[in-house]
Amino acid sequence: MAMPKGHKSEQGYATVSGDIDGMDYRSIAEEMSASGHQMNHATARNVFLRAMQKLATPICEMYGCDDPDTIEKTARDPRFQSGMFDLVSGILSETSDSEIDI
Repeated sequence: MAMPKGHKSEQGYATVSGDIDGMDYRSIAEEMSASGHQMNHATARNVFLRAMQKLATPICEMYGCDDPDTIEKTARDPRFQSGMFDLVSGILSETSDSEIDI
């Protein structure tokens, strides 16, 4: 039996590594494993999507569409992910390194 093919959403594929010189899921997993946190690319993807769902939840609640399916669909949407990247990048560029406590 052949493996199922990937799914392309209506808005295209979401990726971490696109035009912004980010890392793909496999590179993230290799970096995490090298630093002592065993991870494969599927786990890196799942962690990323869980983080996107945490960001999408209050936004969906604010607009009254907070059912789990809508939140998941929003978190997977490449447009939402791109918007979150722009938002976080803007915040980080306005904040000096001494003010950031990670």
